[in-house]
Amino acid sequence: MRRQVRSDSDERSIISVADLRQPRVRRTLRGVQGLILVGLVVVGAGPLLWLVMAGLSTTQDLITDPLAWFPSGVQWHNLADAWTRIEIGKYLGNTAIIALGCLVANLLVTTTSAYLLSILRPRWGGVLSGAILATLFVPSVIALVPLYLTVVRVPGTNISLLNTFWAVWLPSAANAFNILVVRRFFDAIPRETIEAAQIDGAGVVRVFWQIVLPFSKPILGVISIMAVLGAWKDFLWPKLVLQDPTMQPISVALPRVEATTELSLQMAGMLLGMLIPVILFLVFQRQILKGVSMSGSVKG
Repeated sequence: MRRQVRSDSDERSIISVADLRQPRVRRTLRGVQGLILVGLVVVGAGPLLWLVMAGLSTTQDLITDPLAWFPSGVQWHNLADAWTRIEIGKYLGNTAIIALGCLVANLLVTTTSAYLLSILRPRWGGVLSGAILATLFVPSVIALVPLYLTVVRVPGTNISLLNTFWAVWLPSAANAFNILVVRRFFDAIPRETIEAAQIDGAGVVRVFWQIVLPFSKPILGVISIMAVLGAWKDFLWPKLVLQDPTMQPISVALPRVEATTELSLQMAGMLLGMLIPVILFLVFQRQILKGVSMSGSVKG
């Protein structure tokens, strides 16, 4: 009886096993699956392919027929012109500096905070964990004004961080979500290993540096990739705190030069700015997808 119930539950679907045995049903199902796959490819890769086409076309072609593929031929010189006339190289350098600084600040604060909550476990650790978790429910728009006022004048000092990279680096270090994710990973480290190191005379710093961090390379790799990609695509906060054009990242610089630059060069600049994030995603897509799955487990 149980086998019969299990068999019935296994076959309970829109298309039964008996239907799948019919050639016409199989062909229809494969056709629908193919259409869905093509639709997903168009939605996902279509904008990227159009940007490649637009960055290598003339302005006249983009105005007359935006969907035509290279009616006047491939304009490879657009990339060189965008690099020199818009100074894409300078803005990419600023973006790389911002991304690396955000990466270092994020890893430093995230790992030490997670180590404190997971391994050291102070008496007030539960309260601190609750406070960190509560910040996830605060919309970033609400925190924008007090954070900006803090950057304009650091509390207790007369120091202003405006037009310095510190104004972008320091706020990115306090990432509650990353702290909770890394803490969950630290909780999975065998306590026997840590206790054995402590018996051998390892102090707090040595346990952190030689035991915890080597065990945590996978999650730290995920956090690093997400931090770099997040800093690379950030627009609003760098626009607010980096008003000096010579320090702006490419995400802020390209809209600023829109009024004085040809459309084709704008598209070429966007193409150059997009290459590094796309390459990072293609190389580290497994780690990124792992980070997405971890985010679902934490939020759930």
